[in-house]
Amino acid sequence: MLVLENIITDRGSKYAVSGGPCNSADDARDFIATLKRRKKFAKATHNTWGLLTDDGPIKNDDGEAGAGMVILRMLERDDIQNHIIVVTRWYGGKPLGGDRFRHVQEAVRIYLERQSP
Repeated sequence: MLVLENIITDRGSKYAVSGGPCNSADDARDFIATLKRRKKFAKATHNTWGLLTDDGPIKNDDGEAGAGMVILRMLERDDIQNHIIVVTRWYGGKPLGGDRFRHVQEAVRIYLERQSP
């Protein structure tokens, strides 16, 4: 599991991105449960994620409508199978509007760059 914390800050909201090998919805639940064992992540406002498995795409917006689809599109574009990416947001008190999607994209981009050889 790779966890990159405090990668983006905007109007009080803070973002982190995490990921690792994952092959099924059950694996995804286990991955999220492991991540949430860290108190900080358990208290996050949103832990949105996407995963492409052999059985198809799986995502969870965790209250951040549309964010899971943003992650899925990026995984599909780079043809990344069986690897979950989780974007975590701690809400800072001010709505971000459409900027929240830009931040999700940037968080995934940062994660993928770190994963590249």
